[in-house]
Amino acid sequence: MTTRHILTLNAGSSSIKFALFEHETSPVETMRGQIEGLGSATPHLQARLRGESFADQRLDATRATDHEAALAVVIDVLQRAIGRTAVDAIGHRIVHGGLLFTQPIVIADDVVARLETLNPLAPLHQPHNLSGVRAAHRAFPDALQVACFDTAFHRAHPWVNDTYALPRSLYDEGVRRYGFHGLSYEYVISRLKEIAPQDEKGRVVVMHLGNGASMCAVRDGRSIGSSMGFTALDGLPMGTRCGQLDPGVVLYLLQEKGMTAEAVTDLLYNHSGLKGLSGLSQDMRELESAATPEARQAIEYFVDRIRRELGAMAAVLSGLDALVFCGGIGEHAWQIRERVCQAFEWLGIALDESCNRAGETVISSEGSRVRIFVINTNEEMMIARHTAQLLEERR
Repeated sequence: MTTRHILTLNAGSSSIKFALFEHETSPVETMRGQIEGLGSATPHLQARLRGESFADQRLDATRATDHEAALAVVIDVLQRAIGRTAVDAIGHRIVHGGLLFTQPIVIADDVVARLETLNPLAPLHQPHNLSGVRAAHRAFPDALQVACFDTAFHRAHPWVNDTYALPRSLYDEGVRRYGFHGLSYEYVISRLKEIAPQDEKGRVVVMHLGNGASMCAVRDGRSIGSSMGFTALDGLPMGTRCGQLDPGVVLYLLQEKGMTAEAVTDLLYNHSGLKGLSGLSQDMRELESAATPEARQAIEYFVDRIRRELGAMAAVLSGLDALVFCGGIGEHAWQIRERVCQAFEWLGIALDESCNRAGETVISSEGSRVRIFVINTNEEMMIARHTAQLLEERR
């Protein structure tokens, strides 16, 4: 069988994450990396080839001024690592698919224009995702371009978990709860099925905790509830995003404080969350090492909101069989996992402290009714699998 090569791209506001896969019967990762600091004076490249460090360097700022320039750097890295191997398909992470896009699709001429209409619903991500699509199309005009959506995993929600108590006409227009981080959840559930198939079939809450943070209620492998809603602002507090907020606060900022819509958007997306609460940083590692009362309070608020949402998710599921931590904080911050699980014995959650501190895959105690897992998410692999399927259909 012919080996095909799939490139995955996750273009953010100031970064591009990429991974290269060889595909015969299933995708196998051969390389991954990221460029951070796009548009800054100190862009930085990291790349690993088959698990070994291949490139780790600061870039000339003129080489990474925007996504197209950064993609040229990625291409150069690929060619130096593997030669001029053809890229057969490129899979893109697209944060918002709206009502129209509920599964991965080949990117036709009109798709990008339709996805641009969703930019206001994900302003931190969508415009940059689409910049990556355009840059990839120019760089690889013959490759199959595939869009994979973070909202798609949640599109089977029951109506009651999908709506707001607003006039029905707004729901029909698309004002509803979409949920995000779907590619991460989809991958984690696929791994849970391999690790613990009986748990995967039950009532599961997955916590994607990182700079972006959300939680998902899963039954029989399907999402039935998400902490995020119409946009990626809702639910848990995040690195710089506020999370759950009384809409009256927005009205107050507009009407009483005289802020513009643009200023409110900037406040809620870029200056709130852990960064806003602590006045210090959005990085959990820095907050945990800081000695300030504000840093401690930011962590306390983050944990409290997770615990409140966990109780709500258990109610949505009518019980709980398994709990999964993933994402940068979920996978690496054992103190946060410990604090989230404390005093939840009434729900059947009992943590094995030594397993938790060691970062093992299963961190629940033997007597815990709810099994607790730490699973490293891999959105790139999920994108590659979807892209490979559409590539095979084109054979």
